[in-house]
Amino acid sequence: MTRHLAIYTGSFDPITLGHLDVLERGRRLFDEVILAIGRNPDKPAMFSFEERLEMARQLVEELKQREPSAAAVRVEHYTGLTVDFARHVGASAILRGIRNVTDLAFECQLAITNRHLAGIETVFVVTGESFAYTSSSLIRQIASMGGSLETLRTIVPPLVIEFLRRKRDDARAPLLRIAEDPLSE
Repeated sequence: MTRHLAIYTGSFDPITLGHLDVLERGRRLFDEVILAIGRNPDKPAMFSFEERLEMARQLVEELKQREPSAAAVRVEHYTGLTVDFARHVGASAILRGIRNVTDLAFECQLAITNRHLAGIETVFVVTGESFAYTSSSLIRQIASMGGSLETLRTIVPPLVIEFLRRKRDDARAPLLRIAEDPLSE
């Protein structure tokens, strides 16, 4: 019997309720899912790999306790190309969340490229409608510009708010550098 392993990749900087929604849906489609934290060279990271791993592992444990009968899930991190990581772990598919048509256009281009270069399929899961406009970039911007972290409760888990609060309280954190930039308006 063939086991179907999917990798759900992203920078997860920070992980959102939308990400967890896609992961929950993916656990109903595959025998196992790896939430794979990678590096996006186009986005400077707010949280280190270690911080993102810590958040994701805690949240995945909570998810597994809520749905113990769903597919196995584990958290890993990787560097380099996603398709190389997929080959390394023996994944049969890449799981991707789609929030809106903008995501779909970008993700289709990426899926075709991954299939052409590496022969790996991409499976798209449409996130719940309440997360259609949630993005880690938006969360980082709100947090860095002094927005209320409490208003983020509908789109990020309480654990993420706690990590954002710690970042905001740390004068050395990159979160504050954006807000203090004299060229920011």
